[in-house]
Amino acid sequence: MFNNILVVCVGNICRSPMAEGLLRQAMNDAGKVDRFVGSAGLNALVGHQADPSACQLMASRQIDISAHRACQINSVMIRAADLVLVMESAHKIAIEGKEPSARGKVFRLGEWGKFNIPDPYQQDLAAFEYSLMLIERGVSDWVVRL
Repeated sequence: MFNNILVVCVGNICRSPMAEGLLRQAMNDAGKVDRFVGSAGLNALVGHQADPSACQLMASRQIDISAHRACQINSVMIRAADLVLVMESAHKIAIEGKEPSARGKVFRLGEWGKFNIPDPYQQDLAAFEYSLMLIERGVSDWVVRL
C-alpha cells in the first residue's frame, strides 16, 4: 500500500508541484483520500512559490497550487515515503545515491511510458504545457496502479 507518496524534481517550483496537485486530485477522484502526496526538490529553491506559469496552468484545471512553498528533499522524507516519483532518470540515481535504502521505491513518473519529463524552468508557457501534458500522462498511468 502506497500511503505516502513523494514527488521530486530539481527546484520544487515547476514540475513536482504540478505533479503533486494532479496526483492528489486524481487519488481523491479515485476514492483514495487517505493517501498523502507531497513534493520536494533535489536542489530546491526553498521557500519559493510555485512558478507563475505552473500556477496558471493548474488553475485552468481547477487545482490551486498557489500556497505551495518549495522544500529540500532529505533522508527523513525519503525514508518516510512508500513511493518516490521523479521526473528524470538522473533524479532516481541522485536519490538512491543519497539514500541507498530508497532502492526499489524510486521510479520515474513516466516509468510506464518510458519517458522523462523535461524541466520548463525559465522557459515559455509552451514548455510548461508540454511538461504538464507528460505529467498528466504519468499521473494517469500511476493512479490505476496505486
